[in-house]
Amino acid sequence: QDPTAAHYMFYDDPYLMPRNAASSRLFALSKESGRNAAKYIVKQFPQYFDKTFAEPNVACLMPETLTPQIEGVSEEALKERIHLRRVEDSVHLFDQLMQAGTPVSLETTNSLLDLLCFYGDGESSLEEEKEQKEDLEEPGVNTSEQKAPRRQFQRGSQSFGSRWRENNNAERIFKIMPERNAHSYCTMIRGMVKHGVSAKAYDMYIDLLNERHKADVHTFNALITAVPFLKDRFLERWELAKVFLNHMVQQEVQPNLLTFNALLKTLRRCGGVGRSMSLLVIKEMEALGIEPSLATYDHLLAIFYRGVDLSPSGIISEVLDDVEKRSFTPQDPDDGMDLSCCDLKDIKLAYRLNKAMEKGDNWKFLDMDRLNAYWSKFFSLLCMMEQIDVVLKWYKEMSLSLFYPTPKNVLDLLQALDAADHLEVIPSVWEDMKQLGFNRRQDLLEEVLSLMSREQHPEEIQLAFAKCAEDIKAVHEQTGREQVPLEWTGSALGHVAVLFSRAGRTQDAWYVNLMERFQQINRIPTDQVMDEFLNCAKQTNCPDEAIKLVKLAASLGLPAAQRLKSRMEKEFELSEKQK
Repeated sequence: QDPTAAHYMFYDDPYLMPRNAASSRLFALSKESGRNAAKYIVKQFPQYFDKTFAEPNVACLMPETLTPQIEGVSEEALKERIHLRRVEDSVHLFDQLMQAGTPVSLETTNSLLDLLCFYGDGESSLEEEKEQKEDLEEPGVNTSEQKAPRRQFQRGSQSFGSRWRENNNAERIFKIMPERNAHSYCTMIRGMVKHGVSAKAYDMYIDLLNERHKADVHTFNALITAVPFLKDRFLERWELAKVFLNHMVQQEVQPNLLTFNALLKTLRRCGGVGRSMSLLVIKEMEALGIEPSLATYDHLLAIFYRGVDLSPSGIISEVLDDVEKRSFTPQDPDDGMDLSCCDLKDIKLAYRLNKAMEKGDNWKFLDMDRLNAYWSKFFSLLCMMEQIDVVLKWYKEMSLSLFYPTPKNVLDLLQALDAADHLEVIPSVWEDMKQLGFNRRQDLLEEVLSLMSREQHPEEIQLAFAKCAEDIKAVHEQTGREQVPLEWTGSALGHVAVLFSRAGRTQDAWYVNLMERFQQINRIPTDQVMDEFLNCAKQTNCPDEAIKLVKLAASLGLPAAQRLKSRMEKEFELSEKQK
């Protein structure tokens, strides 16, 4: 992999390559937004996309036909609209068939229920957004009254994209069906769970049992997922989950991977009960020959590692033993890599997790944001636990290709350089900071300046430090319209003066610090700043600048004024006028 290349999803063009995490996210969202806009145009105006010029015309390569081809009121037309996922048109056509007294087959009605239960109440996303906005802007409603239902919905829902309304189209059609089979009940249960009305789903399941129907494995998976929304106490949740499992045995329904993942997901919200029962669930999976997916391990680790303050257990090592050997494929919507190793501050576990992530296509289970979060945690752990040579090697290979360092990552790197006494690398880090857009962050500027000015270094390094100080000075004195210049702090001003002085840049040091800036911001230069400036004036043989320094110290009433005057008289050859 080219360490200088950006993510493959970005265009290989200097202007369109992101330089930091913010632009990376913006470019990624812009690309996806453009794709969604194109889909919207094709869906809203299909009449402009019905020309096919390809010869030969390969159907599977052509755009999908979104316009209904069957006219009139018939069951075939209804099937076509269901296939095209035109929710409102399907409901309207079904109602017309009912009013005309035309019977609709059970299979077609179940297909319509599938469509309605998947999309919720059937409104388009634009209409939903408009209605939600009107609800929020309704006058005369207390703020707390507005927020409470919204929180309640979010707590009881597994999907925040739609709502399940009372007596909606799905419920209405279900009630007027002349006959219902197990598929009808199962579809309603799964739709209700999906859209956050778990209590109704449970009541529907009781109706299914009363009608002597059997649920399928997908319905049981949905019901197990809904358990935390049906019971409040941890033990009651586990007991209800066991009830569903016993019903599966009675109805001879074979559990699958998603069943056990749903059970572990429920146990995540069962406190100590979850920790005591989760390992039994894993053993049952092994007994049935069901191979865990990444979601299985993710739920298991979440049960045992709810916070970094928990003492490490051997669970994570056992999980990594299994994960390292496999290249996973998506089997569960919750499949994803867990980042607990980095939170536990264990570098060996972090290396093992990294090895597992790079095996096969496992890295694809992390989206851009989670991938950047993973590398950020991993790099911070490296800075804390590894030798500086190893840290710099990883930094060179990772930075701007695998991830975009955060301000915390840069701060961790600076502290690692300080601990290892490798401050000569700071100018290179500063160039990266400018590219990442961190050259205006006060905390990072203070840290960089503090490290560079703390000790005397060889001349070559001091010149490089002075170049960095010049860039920082420019940031504080920007005159363009785009950005407001940063305000000087006393410490930053002093550090810049010291760096200029050590590089022999007397005029820059005096202008930045002593003649104007300290007085403008009502700060007093430290003894170190004045001593460094006096040393610089001596090296460059500038007695006039030394005299200015003594006068400034005297005007400010500093205790060091007499000492500076003695040094000046001793170390400089002054003319009678200067004396």
